[in-house]
Amino acid sequence: MQSQSNAIAWAVWMLSWSGLSAWSGISTAAEVESSPPQVVVEAGVRIPMRDGIHLGATIYRPAGSLERVPVIVHFTPYTQTRFAMRMWHFLEHGYAVATVDVRGRGNSEGGRFKPFTTEGPDGHDLIEWLAQRTWCNGQVAMYGGSYTGWVQWMAAAQSPPHLAVIAPSVPTFPGTDFPKRGNIFPAWCLHWIMSTSGKTDGPPLPWDYWIAKRREVYLNPPFAEADHLVGDQTTEFPTMIQHPAVDAYWDAMCPTDEQYARMNLPALTITGYYDGNQLGALTHFRKHHRLAPAEATVRHFLVIGPWDHGASQVARSNIGGLVMPEASVLDLRDLHRQWYDWNLKDGSRPDFLQKKVAYFVVGAEPQEWKYAASLEAISEKSWKLHLNSDNGQANTLEHVGRLQRDAPDRETGPDHYIYDPLDTSPIAVEGELEAGAYNDALTAIPSRRYAENLFDGGVVYETAPLESAVEITGIPKLVLWISMDVPDTDFIATLHEISPDGQSIQLSDVQLRARYRESLREEQLVVPGEITRFEFCDFWFFSRRVAKGNRLRLVFRSPNSMHYQRNYNSGGVVADETERDARVAHVKIYHDLDHPSYLEIPVVPAAPR
Repeated sequence: MQSQSNAIAWAVWMLSWSGLSAWSGISTAAEVESSPPQVVVEAGVRIPMRDGIHLGATIYRPAGSLERVPVIVHFTPYTQTRFAMRMWHFLEHGYAVATVDVRGRGNSEGGRFKPFTTEGPDGHDLIEWLAQRTWCNGQVAMYGGSYTGWVQWMAAAQSPPHLAVIAPSVPTFPGTDFPKRGNIFPAWCLHWIMSTSGKTDGPPLPWDYWIAKRREVYLNPPFAEADHLVGDQTTEFPTMIQHPAVDAYWDAMCPTDEQYARMNLPALTITGYYDGNQLGALTHFRKHHRLAPAEATVRHFLVIGPWDHGASQVARSNIGGLVMPEASVLDLRDLHRQWYDWNLKDGSRPDFLQKKVAYFVVGAEPQEWKYAASLEAISEKSWKLHLNSDNGQANTLEHVGRLQRDAPDRETGPDHYIYDPLDTSPIAVEGELEAGAYNDALTAIPSRRYAENLFDGGVVYETAPLESAVEITGIPKLVLWISMDVPDTDFIATLHEISPDGQSIQLSDVQLRARYRESLREEQLVVPGEITRFEFCDFWFFSRRVAKGNRLRLVFRSPNSMHYQRNYNSGGVVADETERDARVAHVKIYHDLDHPSYLEIPVVPAAPR
């Protein structure tokens, strides 16, 4: 019984952010061409910023040519070596490449690295400095994923005159998808923050170390002091944790609406169905398309495939133990080269970019990429699957509730579960599963038991076996009527495809802190005992053809795990809560005539034969 769990997807994402994963975009010798081009290397370059700080860079240029060439910039917090090998592909096609350390990292000046603060203005200055080099033709492009994808949007927000094109892969949108989602901080954010806290990467600690630290953080609240436990109190963690809502602190790390409106340059956005930064990538994509004039967005394309965070940068078929069709594996490096050729040289539009949005339907025949003019145009129909149950206790995999097309036609009692934040038994179960779920954080196949274990705190609903195959493409929405006897708790919902033999594949998930149900910007504590409508809209986008005879399963619970910040349900500041604040949450899910709870999934009708 196998399943793709959110914990694993985010574990791989975290490793990608930390710069420790070969799948995350770190170049390897295998990426070097068999006969690398002749190059001129300028090491130890110092690029002046407007405030007198100098950024460290290495510049690579094709040798033997008197022509001025465009330059591709990789502006990174992961130090210059991360991109050093992959540059050869661009060099042999006539580009110069500049790998530049962000302020406070690698060879750059600037004191202690403060994530998400100076990369916009610094990006502007280094772009304009590079454009003035005698070997540059005045055209500057940007490249990179994750943090370096976000860097591109922040540099573009400054409107540097010589920035000609960007290609942000898996870019984050701080405050929305990193270092928290649904305003819940996961434990792995400490790993990334610690690994980038110094001039160079943090110590190469084994995965078992971080698992042990997660347990320690879980068992020793408050979460606000977790940096003491991991051994690094020099990071931005204490400041970040003081901003659980989306506020001005996070807004300063993202382009403004006015800046998106001024971005008149081509952009190639890439993300994946299991990419922890998918929400960030789609937020940038949507904001730019909504705010900028049509002439500015006509060359903004989105490629979204069945990949995780790392595979969205260097595509592969094995995604956390799930083997995807080979047709889904793109040569992303060469797609970027074609993208730059089209926008910087006399190249033609890449054949792959047929329309604004490219996506891959896993499980479809034939196995091929599909295209749409926009995300909204992909699926204009949806199924509304109503929650129902007979016994009011749909809280085990053996006694599940129903997801049905028909609305409830009679009164039914609510389903219910209990979340006790002082019950630490879940980590004992997680400990048993570590060997199977985390023995190799990059290739592990999380068991069904891990992905769907409710730890005695959740509810489960399933469809009947499908009478015919159906393509689900888009972002689900979940509407639940909930009551609870505490002012706050956390929720996570996961959607799975279940085969007749019980094999499970996670399709999407969403998470939310209850007090932010109306807005991620303003908290509103729940009135205990009151039946309240919750709408969960930030599921991950995915595309899959669910086979005839398979079922869809919805799992809804309050996370009690060492992989998440623990909510003690008191309604206070979660980061400061300890056992003294703990309150047991009794949660009820209603699905009666007056409170119809439902899951809405986007479906694509089969093409006529």
